[in-house]
Amino acid sequence: MEVSYATLFLLLILLTTLHFKASIVAGLNIICSEKEKNALLSFKHGLADPSNRLSSWSEEEDCCSWTGVRCNNFTGQVMELNLNTSVSSPYRELSGEISPSLLELKSLTRLDLSSNYFVLTPIPSFLGSMESLRYLDLSLSSFMGLIPHQLGNLSNLQHLNLGYNYALQIDNLNWISRLSSLEYLDLSYPDLHKEADWLQVLSALPSLSELHLENCQIDNLGPPKGKTNFTNLQVLDLSNNNLNQEIPSWLSNLSTTLIQLDLHSNLLHGEIPRQLSSLQNIKILDLHGNQLGGALPNSLSVLKHLEVLDLSNNTFICPFPASFANLSSLRTLNLAHNRLNGTIPKSFGFLQKLQILNLGANSLTGDMPVTLGTLSNLVTLDLSSNLLEGSIEENHFVKLLKLKELRLSSTNLFLSVNSRWVPPFQLEYVLLSSFGIGPKFPEWLKNQSSVKVLAMSKAGISDLVPSWFWNWSLQLEFLDLSNNLLRGDVSNIFLNSSVINLSSNLLKGTLPSVSANVEVLNIANNSISGMVSPLLCGKTNATNKLKVLDVSNNVLSGDLGECWVHWQALAHLNLGSNSFSGEIPHSIGYLSQLESLMLNDNSLSEYIPSTLQNCSTMKFIDMGNNQLSDTIPTWMWEMQYLIVLRLRSNNFSGSITQKMCQLSSLIVLDLANNSLSGSIPNCLDQMKKMTGEDDFFVNPLSYSYGSDFSYTNYKESLELVPKGDQLEYRDNLILVRMIDLSSNKLSGAIPPEISKLSALRFLNLSRNILSGEIPKDMGKMKLLESLDLSLNHISGEIPQSLSDLSFLSFLNLSYNNLSGRIPTGTQLQSFETLSYTGNPELCGPPITNNWTSKEGISENASVKHADGDFSRTSEFYIGMGVGFAAGFWGVCSVIFFNRTWRHAYFDFIEHLKDVIYVTVVLKVRRSLAKS
Repeated sequence: MEVSYATLFLLLILLTTLHFKASIVAGLNIICSEKEKNALLSFKHGLADPSNRLSSWSEEEDCCSWTGVRCNNFTGQVMELNLNTSVSSPYRELSGEISPSLLELKSLTRLDLSSNYFVLTPIPSFLGSMESLRYLDLSLSSFMGLIPHQLGNLSNLQHLNLGYNYALQIDNLNWISRLSSLEYLDLSYPDLHKEADWLQVLSALPSLSELHLENCQIDNLGPPKGKTNFTNLQVLDLSNNNLNQEIPSWLSNLSTTLIQLDLHSNLLHGEIPRQLSSLQNIKILDLHGNQLGGALPNSLSVLKHLEVLDLSNNTFICPFPASFANLSSLRTLNLAHNRLNGTIPKSFGFLQKLQILNLGANSLTGDMPVTLGTLSNLVTLDLSSNLLEGSIEENHFVKLLKLKELRLSSTNLFLSVNSRWVPPFQLEYVLLSSFGIGPKFPEWLKNQSSVKVLAMSKAGISDLVPSWFWNWSLQLEFLDLSNNLLRGDVSNIFLNSSVINLSSNLLKGTLPSVSANVEVLNIANNSISGMVSPLLCGKTNATNKLKVLDVSNNVLSGDLGECWVHWQALAHLNLGSNSFSGEIPHSIGYLSQLESLMLNDNSLSEYIPSTLQNCSTMKFIDMGNNQLSDTIPTWMWEMQYLIVLRLRSNNFSGSITQKMCQLSSLIVLDLANNSLSGSIPNCLDQMKKMTGEDDFFVNPLSYSYGSDFSYTNYKESLELVPKGDQLEYRDNLILVRMIDLSSNKLSGAIPPEISKLSALRFLNLSRNILSGEIPKDMGKMKLLESLDLSLNHISGEIPQSLSDLSFLSFLNLSYNNLSGRIPTGTQLQSFETLSYTGNPELCGPPITNNWTSKEGISENASVKHADGDFSRTSEFYIGMGVGFAAGFWGVCSVIFFNRTWRHAYFDFIEHLKDVIYVTVVLKVRRSLAKS
């Protein structure tokens, strides 16, 4: 008892002393030294600070109170400097130079300059002299050059992050072996494929617990030369490398403490080795995005602590292993994009703690088991993109009380529940596109009060939209009911979701009202009537967020109104295939963010307003099939971002200027069926997308809804006539390279520069008055699939180079003045005679008039000349019918008794048959194209 009282007495003295010391320190009001303050001010002077985040760094203030600076409470020395610019940071990136004045901060233990922009700046070697550093983070800051070996002098360093500096280089790793206290190392992105001993060097770090080497071009994960020393390693990240091999079994011996192994996005193949089951403490195993196959090993079921198992995007071919039911700690299971087959085993219901189940994009077959309902902790259920069949009934959901996310899209499953069914859960995400819901509208949605995302596109619903739905939908952020057979009048409804897709249904009435929060409104392919003005002019004072408006393929009419100035956020505007009339309003030109303008297939007239040149970021213009006139504005050829220009079937006149060649990003130029005259510009080789010089292409013709709406996006579509048939291009539009100048009044020769358009796929110059010869080097257009030069005055021989066009599948050179033998080769002889007819001086296969000798040519010269003179006019054949009747007997006597005349006559009859057939075919195709 006496000892106890003594101990209590000593503790009381100690507490009193500490309290007294703290009071003294508080009274001293410790501030940083003048020397360290000047060092930090010098460091600030070398930086560019666009957000002025260092405004508190002034001589009047104590540096310990500056933004990003933390001092020792007792000594006032600067201990930490945290100037990272994270995604959540309100500041912009710092840049400039890092001053060596930081060496004055003798007690600095933490330096964080991550997520800044020190572009073209090497990592300063003087950092290796800051001996007190324990934490150094320079990641994501655009440093370049060699990593200085002096960093190996930081013997107290515990955390080193140099990752995601894409221009950093490593000549060797020997300097790292001196960092004996290092616990965390991230060298992601510098190239390590020449560093064969990286594993041996890094394994010598006795304290290392976390190692990140993502995207380091590592191509070999062979066994280490000696014994590894990863005794404390907990995290190993080798994702996004070039590991083209099987998973080495020796990985299981790396560390008994390993809790995370990430090998995703490599080229790993073969089966998962059973030895991985010895990683008894593993919690996260990520092998997605490889080429692993075979069966899923039952040995994984012994990993009792496993919480995340991601094996998606591989080639596993097997039934779902029943043994996975033993993974009692599993919270995330992702087996998407494999070839799993069979049914989901009933024992799957034992996964009581599962929160995320993703079996998407597999080849699972069979019925859904009722035992899924035993997954009482399930939060996300994703069985999308499978071949699962059968019905999902109420029993499947009985115990799914915590379900928040239901993903069953793109399966052969269908929902079979009572119309009065009340689900036991409250969903937030409902993704049931390409899934059997209909034909009735799902009434059970009425009881779901927390839904944020509803996607039921192509769900087989053929029903009247119930009146309660439109008020219920006001809670949604994302709504997609497209491609069903929904009926109803939308005239008096109000829409509030950020993204709304009601396209391709049977909806009618006038355009609905939308809130200022709507960003995407797609109601195309319905039976909406009336004018567009009520929608546009009802929100004149609101800050509208609408970026996409697509009302195409409806029965809207009237003019386009003058309220466009109130919709400044619009980027994609599609009013095509309606009955709009009048002029294009000048106010559309005030949409400064506009990237695509679709006004095709209406009855718009007059000219293109000059205000449209204010839309300088325009990429997509389609005004085809209207009644627009005047010349094509000169400023249109100066829109440097333009990718698609379609003005076909209007009344444009004038010439095509040389400025057209400034459109270096253009992939589609369609000016067909106008009255353009003059020559084709001879500068076509400046159009880089057509020449193939600029192959890099991020699809600019689509609008993504953002990270929160990764379920779909809005893509532009375009109707083109590449090979005589009208086709719609959407997903593959980005691959098209096309020039169509047909049915105009263009004259002169085809410029030889056109041969340099090596990326061009479709070229149509038909129905003009072009003359001269076909350019000799046109065969260098290796990707050409369609070439139409018909109905011109082109002369000379067909260039031999055309026989090299191995992708050519449509060719029409008919009705010109071509002569000579058709070049031999496997390509040009594969086309029908129709491709060459109307060129009487042509010979050789596949044309039947294959003259082989000078004698034959002289015997038929008079008849050939006659054919050539009259092949383009139907009047000749009418007159010939009359002449034939009058002189029938005289001609017959000559034909029967003169061998040369007899051969010439029957050649002529055969040629006449071909001409009539081609004429009929061309007229039929033209009428179909117009319709």
